[in-house]
Amino acid sequence: MKRFLPRTALLLVLGASALSAFAAPSAGQNSWDGLQPDRDQVIASLNIVELLKRHHYSKPPLNDDRSAKIYDAYIKALDPSRMYFTAGDIAQFTPWRTQFDDFLKSGELDPGFTIYKRHLDRLKERLDFALAMLGKGVDKIDFKVDESLTIDREKAPWAKNGAELDDLWRKKVKDEVLRLKITGKDDKAIQEQLTKRYKNQLMRLEQTRSEDIFQAYINAFAQTYDPHTQYLSPDSAENFDINMSLSLEGIGAVLQSDNDYVKVVRLVPAGPAEKSKQIATSDKIIGVAQGKGEMVDVVGWRLDEVVKLIRGPKGSQVRLEVIPASNAPNDQTSKIVTITREAVKLEDQAAKKSEITLDHDGRSYKLGVIDVPAFYLDFKAYRAGDPNYKSTTRDVKKLIGELQKDKVDGIVIDLRNNGGGSLQEATELTGLFIDQGPTVLVRNSDGRVDVLNDDEGQAFYTGPMTVLVNRLSASASEIFAGAMQDYHRALIVGGQTFGKGTVQTIQPLNHGELKLTLAKFYRVSGQSTQHQGVIPDISYPSIVDDKEIGESALPDSMPWDTIRPVLSAQSDPFKPFLDQLKIQHDARTEHNADFVYARQRLALAQELMKEKTVSLNEAKRRAQQSSIEGRQLAMENALRKSKGQEPLKELKQEDDNALPDDDKTKPQDDAYLTESGHILLDYLTLSSAVAKH
Repeated sequence: MKRFLPRTALLLVLGASALSAFAAPSAGQNSWDGLQPDRDQVIASLNIVELLKRHHYSKPPLNDDRSAKIYDAYIKALDPSRMYFTAGDIAQFTPWRTQFDDFLKSGELDPGFTIYKRHLDRLKERLDFALAMLGKGVDKIDFKVDESLTIDREKAPWAKNGAELDDLWRKKVKDEVLRLKITGKDDKAIQEQLTKRYKNQLMRLEQTRSEDIFQAYINAFAQTYDPHTQYLSPDSAENFDINMSLSLEGIGAVLQSDNDYVKVVRLVPAGPAEKSKQIATSDKIIGVAQGKGEMVDVVGWRLDEVVKLIRGPKGSQVRLEVIPASNAPNDQTSKIVTITREAVKLEDQAAKKSEITLDHDGRSYKLGVIDVPAFYLDFKAYRAGDPNYKSTTRDVKKLIGELQKDKVDGIVIDLRNNGGGSLQEATELTGLFIDQGPTVLVRNSDGRVDVLNDDEGQAFYTGPMTVLVNRLSASASEIFAGAMQDYHRALIVGGQTFGKGTVQTIQPLNHGELKLTLAKFYRVSGQSTQHQGVIPDISYPSIVDDKEIGESALPDSMPWDTIRPVLSAQSDPFKPFLDQLKIQHDARTEHNADFVYARQRLALAQELMKEKTVSLNEAKRRAQQSSIEGRQLAMENALRKSKGQEPLKELKQEDDNALPDDDKTKPQDDAYLTESGHILLDYLTLSSAVAKH
């Protein structure tokens, strides 16, 4: 793409009035005081403004309203819990709130740099305070006082002055000490761990580069358009690809920053982390070690620094200290996970089949299960004309043929945790189950709608089927599941899907790259998969809180909408039976141990997430922790009892580092999978009874 503005035409002119309220700190006070935007960054910022104006899907105007969004997003990114800036700082910044559109259009980056450097000043003050407090000794902290800390501070008032911040940080440090005390660490170990953590954070402050500030500021701007539009610095551009900008080579996990922590967003199918069965979505990584080396505390680190520690050569081991997502919000109990880095092979992601036998209404049935972990295509072999190239559609077609030879009564397509992949494969897989017709619509930023079609003719499989999805079924998975629902070709069961219905492209800049949203997916019914995802015909309890994971959990995500459908109305064979299918599903799962466990765990998590404060009184905190662990233990043991396993005496009794005996729960023992089969059999029974009459 052409650069819209030649280098020779660009000048940075910073109005003196813009910075008049800010007194320059004394020379050499901090390493970041002299950091300024350079010429390449100015040019890149102007190019980004122009690219977003011309090519972003929504093309919203860059005006005062957008400026206010940029300002709010930037302040929130720098200080999400309002624990660094004072009310005085905010009062000085506020006059700029409606001026960022003008700053960006003119290439004036200094206001963004000024705010960031003030943040660094305040962060250093807070870390110095925390270290001074720890220096007096952990044993000097009084945990008998009945006081509390507000943990949800997103909308809290800004501290009036440094004294208010001192009191807030006194409580914050006290809370961190108490969390570690409850995990069993002694005073000396706690003091060493937290002192080292804060000193490491101070050291990293001193390493702040101009590019770090530029990237943070420009992304606060870019991501007000949508969460997938993002500036990638020259370093970041080497590591991140278009679909998973934070995909880690080596362990197969997608990570993102979550305040001071790094959180697991998704596990790459068949990747080392997923196969280890020791890491789950929403787990927080607090430490990284190479092989048997020393564990490095990474709380408060930048995401890209944690990425560098986790990545490494194939065959080497990395140890991660992880706080499981299943912990209560205030439970800092961690476990050590050892993972051998390896490349994710195409054959590891290949679709697999299995068979389950179900007793249903006094009769035995055999159902086929096809697990599709990703929508993959060996592009190299495909382009080379290799007749045996690997692809999702070819593999699934072969597996269906084998299941038909075994005379299965129906098929369950398992798309749980399938994060997507090849759009071509989503279209071609749809073609296996319909005669012919449109499969997905792509609406571009200019309003043009491209229709992707299956032109193969006759469907390969016309038998009964269900499609099982969950919150981590995304993108291409949603296109396929949506098509199966719109063509009334399969019952969709499980959880509401992720809701990513946008298309990104990478635009090279003179300095770094811009990941840009330029199109939107729509189902053949005209409904977007964006934000809302695919709503199942019959819903299962979620294993993750939908408010924490999914497109709707991301700030400024684009809305759900509709366009003109391309599929004429068809008779829906499922609709007359849906109410009865739900009644029978509810009756069957009301006391099913796996479903009860999932509902109870989610209810407990949602209950705990509503808590806005936490007690800093040790006795109260331990009592609360004991109560939560008691409830978790009761849930766990009820589930274990249903499976004929020995009950646990305490939650920590299990060996966190032990690898499971099997790579995955056996299909026959997977409650969600077997229930999907029972729903399909319910439908076959009900529809055949109607047909006989």
